[in-house]
Amino acid sequence: MEATGEVKLVDKYMRKDVEDLLKRKFFVVQSFEIYGGVAGLFDFGPLGAALKNNVEQLWRNHFVLEEDMLEVSCSALTPEAVLKTSGHVDKFEDFMVKDTKNGQCYRADKILEDHIDKVLQKKAKKMKQEEIEKLEKIKAQADSFSQTEIGEILKELKVKAPDTGNPISDPVPFNLMFSTQIGPSGNAKGYFRPETAQSQFVNFKRLLEFNNGKLPFASASIGLGFRNEISPRAGLLRVREFTMAEIEHFCDPLNKDHHKFCLVKDETLPLLSKEKQLSLEDPITDLTVSEAVEQGIINNQTLAYFMTRTFLFFEKCGIPRSAIRFRQHLDTEMAHYASDCWDCEIETSYGWIEIVGHADRSCFDLDCHSKYTKTELLGSRPLETPIEVSTTYILPDKKKLGKALKRDCKLLCDYLDGLDEDERQSIHKQYDEADTEFEIDVGSKKITVPKDSIEVKIDTKMSMEEKFAPHVIEPAFGIGRAIYCIFEHCFRKRPDSETRTYFAFPAMIAPVKTSILPLVSNSDELLKHVYELKTRLNKEGVSSKVDDSSQTIGRRYARTDECGIPFAITVDNDTLTDNTVTLREIHTTKQVRIPIDDLSEVILTLSKGMLTWESIQEKYPNFETEKEES
Repeated sequence: MEATGEVKLVDKYMRKDVEDLLKRKFFVVQSFEIYGGVAGLFDFGPLGAALKNNVEQLWRNHFVLEEDMLEVSCSALTPEAVLKTSGHVDKFEDFMVKDTKNGQCYRADKILEDHIDKVLQKKAKKMKQEEIEKLEKIKAQADSFSQTEIGEILKELKVKAPDTGNPISDPVPFNLMFSTQIGPSGNAKGYFRPETAQSQFVNFKRLLEFNNGKLPFASASIGLGFRNEISPRAGLLRVREFTMAEIEHFCDPLNKDHHKFCLVKDETLPLLSKEKQLSLEDPITDLTVSEAVEQGIINNQTLAYFMTRTFLFFEKCGIPRSAIRFRQHLDTEMAHYASDCWDCEIETSYGWIEIVGHADRSCFDLDCHSKYTKTELLGSRPLETPIEVSTTYILPDKKKLGKALKRDCKLLCDYLDGLDEDERQSIHKQYDEADTEFEIDVGSKKITVPKDSIEVKIDTKMSMEEKFAPHVIEPAFGIGRAIYCIFEHCFRKRPDSETRTYFAFPAMIAPVKTSILPLVSNSDELLKHVYELKTRLNKEGVSSKVDDSSQTIGRRYARTDECGIPFAITVDNDTLTDNTVTLREIHTTKQVRIPIDDLSEVILTLSKGMLTWESIQEKYPNFETEKEES
């Protein structure tokens, strides 16, 4: 990675040093640590929690505020019917294999990827090019194979359990949702939600009403999700409880243009299309957003707009452009609800990791929930000229049906109540073609219906609007994954000392904005000014941390640097006479002399990205110090 200022970005992410600093400063630790911990569960300490809150607030400002989104906060407990309808109960699964001797479970695609990495690392020099390309292609498609396909490949490559070298079982599907019982009776099965999206879909009708019936609009939600991962590892990158930030942009399927597309059309995105993944060509194509849409690589403006906004968001978080790419899902790995999907991936010490999924979910979810609940979840578009709209009504005569069908009467009536217009028209066609009776398929049962027990009516009227099922464009962020990427990309070492490590977080997401340090800690006058200054900063919304320990000022700088605090205020003897302090910037370690009355505004403006440190150096006199003590 290229050098940044006076301090280099640590070469290819020194994971061990990063994780050591995270643990030492209590950014993140394994949950229930003193009990031995639980795989896939983590706790954020004071600094980690503050950083997480700031990342979430930046996300709100960047997306919710900027796009006038409707934010909701919904229940994490979800009735089974909702997730059955959405397809999660049947399809939200990974393939699992077991160590046949000790029962240890592994995710099939992950041990396949790891096995290929090890083979290429050890044997690539002795292998033919076509053999290498074959393995690379298998790895690229590892999470898109069917159960049978991945089983055959694991056998062909002679993959063993990574921890023991024992044989592994055939892959089996494993549903990733945590189930529970809602209430004491045990009759109401539920799940801890795997995503926040479903709550936004089932609230669509109210959201549309809140938005005065106008489309397009977007809802958003930040909250916990739960996935019972088979073999969680890689720290915050694969966990069982995590924070998601999801956007559901509802739009007219005939018009997926975005009114702010003109603001991003000239931005360049690094794109890895599905064709490039399969051909193993030079993978990344840098295209402007407008070129990607015009060439049909990204299938609509709205999807491209949100991909670009995601790219800009991660730049604000301190991720360099060279470490971000967008990978298109292969047809075989596409989520059951998606018609197109691009993952925003960030390079880490673990390789390229998916952080955000951008999916065109079409109208799948709204259609499913509408059909199951018999609730109209539709938008409408105005028409220049009125159109004729026909509605078909199937009206059963329950007395006649009861005599003819007995117990099947209620089953049929409930079925007829839940039909949409197309299905009612199909029944109408059967009705017209029948002489005295006809058959209706109700689930797996065929019911013979006397024609005289049903009446069909057609209601026709003129309308100035046309109803439709809205399509949904969804950007879904994994906040924990994003934060881990921020940790790795913001980790630094001082060039003059390998032991002086720190986090160069952008000021807008830093957990604490400034430290306040008395030059010496045994002066009551200096300490009085320190705590008066802290109170003043608190009132003006600037977070701060006082370090009045007896260590040298250089060591205290180093200690607050490890916390990722971007600025340090030093109160010295000159403060007592001229009401000024020094302000130090973490990255350059340069200092300026600044009046106390200017401090809050300067730090707040720097933290919002509205000023640069260079502009502060130009405005205020530099303060020269001796080389900092390590």
